[in-house]
Amino acid sequence: MPEIHADVIAQVIALAREIDESTVVGAHDGMRDPAAGSLAARELRDFIGNLTEEEQYSLVAVMWIGRDSFDAEDYDEAYATAQQEATNATEAYLSGIPMLADYLESGLESLGIAPGEADKGVY
Repeated sequence: MPEIHADVIAQVIALAREIDESTVVGAHDGMRDPAAGSLAARELRDFIGNLTEEEQYSLVAVMWIGRDSFDAEDYDEAYATAQQEATNATEAYLSGIPMLADYLESGLESLGIAPGEADKGVY
């Protein structure tokens, strides 16, 4: 099981969704304005950067499971791979992944944790 509490993942999901919403709101002529999401992106990077290494590895593992890079029963392998491949800052890696929130939600569901239950009281 993940070395990270589901509420922490729910917070990352909320912050990732905030980035998506702010870039859409700041859009001009149907184009996304990347600068509009910069504050939200900084908040996401800061939040992830302040997690323990174990929590960061778990977050990456859950995202990989949600992205179908690993199956839920292979969580331990995903975690070990995240640990071994951690060459860049986790916050930089994850903040650059499109659909991060969707992958994390899917990963939670695959692990038998309902994302709706995890994010109660986060917003």
